[in-house]
Amino acid sequence: MSPTIDAIDRNIIRLLRLDARMSSAKMAEIVGLSPSACLRRIRMMEQSGIIRGYTALVGSGEEGSTLAVMINITLDRQTEDSLNRFEDAVRKHPEIRECYLMTGDWDYFLRVEVESPKEFEAIHTDILSKLPGVTRIHSSFSIRNALLARGRRG
Repeated sequence: MSPTIDAIDRNIIRLLRLDARMSSAKMAEIVGLSPSACLRRIRMMEQSGIIRGYTALVGSGEEGSTLAVMINITLDRQTEDSLNRFEDAVRKHPEIRECYLMTGDWDYFLRVEVESPKEFEAIHTDILSKLPGVTRIHSSFSIRNALLARGRRG
């Protein structure tokens, strides 16, 4: 049985996604709980698997120094063997930061981060186009992360 989460839990998760290093005291103030009650909810979500871990987003230190590239992949087949071969190949390339099996028009959604379009061209040529079963690659460069920008434009 999966644990249920309420509006306060969803708010805590939203805050953790924005800043996982936010103090529990500050988070508790925002969500309207005592620090100990807020921390207890976080621990319960960690133990139940709702929160599976924390990560660091690493960049060069300069805002906007990397470009996120969103990539939609279509495979020639969607058999279990074909999907497994593709996923095994993707795991060998740390340049690919995320890989999701999708429903809809595309089979996979990938995300990479690059310093320049030229760097992405090399990834496209040397990695993406050589992944097993790939018949179509559709790539889009991000302009900015709206969740991290916090109202700043430009």
